[in-house]
Amino acid sequence: MISGTRGSALATCFNATPTERKKRWIRRQIRGLPKGCAVLAEDETDVRLFPPLRAGWAKRGEPVRVMLSGRNAARVIFGALNLRTGHRVLLWRKNQRATDFQAFLRELRRRYGARPVALVLDEDSSHTAHASQLLAAKLGIRLLWLPKRCPELNPMDHLWRAPKAKVSANHQDLTIERAVERFVHYVRRLTPRAALRKAGVLSRRFWLRAALSK
Repeated sequence: MISGTRGSALATCFNATPTERKKRWIRRQIRGLPKGCAVLAEDETDVRLFPPLRAGWAKRGEPVRVMLSGRNAARVIFGALNLRTGHRVLLWRKNQRATDFQAFLRELRRRYGARPVALVLDEDSSHTAHASQLLAAKLGIRLLWLPKRCPELNPMDHLWRAPKAKVSANHQDLTIERAVERFVHYVRRLTPRAALRKAGVLSRRFWLRAALSK
């Protein structure tokens, strides 16, 4: 912080943090995107066969037996949310490797046709892999990197919370495929406005609100 006086007033200047500088950079990039460009937020989440136990019933004073297993089948859900329209694209894979992210990039290009696309995402190694960045450039998908360790800035991270709480938690499916099917169905059946609301995009405090309003 730098401070000084000018006349009788105290002038104070705060140096922006790396996170604030990165946020300003992303806002500038979005404002400069071509007309009609789809601005998407991207993230992944795991769906597991044995879900988190957040609540349960038992007689008062009696211990409850909880079954555990050393195995827990899982799938990775890749998701992208259009920050203006609420449109969603989902793809599930067995892993979250660079090749899996590249499959999702191809799915995005297939769904958006020739339309320009910008993707707001974190710097996971599957995203930053050289082959992933080359493919994104080839497909005409602009990658806008979020500040490090700031999941709260990613709307998809907020959107995942609803199906995790209402679909996955405390519910045991017979197969991992059924667990994924129910999770994806919940996200897809949301109205566009509901998806944007759950993702925090409709909040007056949403950090990209002004940049998206151009």
